[in-house]
Amino acid sequence: MRTNFSEAQLADPEIAEANQILETCVHYGFCTNTCPTYVLTRDENDSPRGRIDLIRRMLEKGGPPDPKTVHHLDRCLSCLSCMTTCAVKVDYVHLIDRARVHIEHHHRRPWPERFLRGLLANVLPYPRRFQWALRGARAAKVLPSMVPSALRASLAMVPEPKRLDTDILAPGVYPAEGQRRKRVAVLAGCAQQVLNGNINRAAIRLLRRHGCDVIVSAGVGCCGSLTLHMGRESDARVSARAAIAAWTREIEAEGLDAIVVNASGCGTTVKDYGHLFARDPGMAEPARCVAALARDVSEILVDLGLAPPAEPKAYRVAYHDPCSMQHGQRVTRHPRELLRAAGFQVMDIPEKHFCCGSAGTYNLLQPDMAERLGQRKADHVASTDPDIVATGNIGCMMQIGQYLGRPVLHTVELLDWATGGPCPPALAGVPLREPAEPNQEPAPDIPVVNDGGGAANDVGVW
Repeated sequence: MRTNFSEAQLADPEIAEANQILETCVHYGFCTNTCPTYVLTRDENDSPRGRIDLIRRMLEKGGPPDPKTVHHLDRCLSCLSCMTTCAVKVDYVHLIDRARVHIEHHHRRPWPERFLRGLLANVLPYPRRFQWALRGARAAKVLPSMVPSALRASLAMVPEPKRLDTDILAPGVYPAEGQRRKRVAVLAGCAQQVLNGNINRAAIRLLRRHGCDVIVSAGVGCCGSLTLHMGRESDARVSARAAIAAWTREIEAEGLDAIVVNASGCGTTVKDYGHLFARDPGMAEPARCVAALARDVSEILVDLGLAPPAEPKAYRVAYHDPCSMQHGQRVTRHPRELLRAAGFQVMDIPEKHFCCGSAGTYNLLQPDMAERLGQRKADHVASTDPDIVATGNIGCMMQIGQYLGRPVLHTVELLDWATGGPCPPALAGVPLREPAEPNQEPAPDIPVVNDGGGAANDVGVW
């Protein structure tokens, strides 16, 4: 693609990077048929190719963008399916992030949008604030007519009290059971802790059972992903700096073998810290070091080798690939192999490359498009007739669960259950069919080991 930036514009390293990305696009169009919004609307401006052209014109012009450009860029999910299919590997993720920063700095949104976006950015990354916000939201559901229209989609997403897990994970060291094999830090996260604290607990039990000292570092909160993809780059850097500083202290003190992340959107961001701080001399090297250690929890469990299942539970499990995991991190085989090694029957979902519509805050900011995508995904999931749905992202769990009458769990909750942990809370009281014969399909990449660990010892932990 030919661009027309001035020399003065290209002196800005952010514009220079955007220019390099824009020039790689040759408009082949392979990306269009894998872009969820284009497939639904058939509007070229809702395709990656169309959005790239809108971004070029917006950045070349500078200043306030026109409303049409903002509308179509806002409708991008950042699912990154286009990057998986692009023949020339256009770095779309960093281009759309740069476009969102430009919009945030130069576009004044209508007040309901400003209010909602400000609320999300100042509440969701902070677990205690989020707890209080959910309590208020549950009260507001009694009188929905009194709720501003900008908040009604968010209100509909509020879980019922019985589904709400408000445990905030305390910093500390959770020692390995038996011989220590690795020392790892776990990102406790922000919204996930409030919506489903069992994910972190299951992950820690699993890692301890497989010989890991697990560190939850003080000072680590939100990874920055949520605000970064809303165009609030400076806010994202504040969160990321705190996480990098805390993990760097652990690395320098006793060392870390990995930084384990169990929310795929967070994992994609942490693995990209090197880019986020590439032009910050004081942060570039520690950011690269932290990014190099980041692993999805399924990756580290594959490295460790899954312990033999305590009691194989051969339920039919439909595995949903979170976009940030399959397109952002290119991690697809690990969760499937682990679930099979644990005895589950694992099924792929038709149209598995397609986003479910969660996409961070997308289902709150673009509820109409998100609903169409969520229902489409739920229909495909239901077509596999699963007992349980597994995935690696809390947003996907919430989004799919809205439209599907089956339990949706995090992969680590099922792996923990199969290898000696408690039954996940989401399955309590849920009728399941009798499990089929144990899955006989081999999982050659998952060595089964006996590390001497049994069921998790929760004394002093939970």
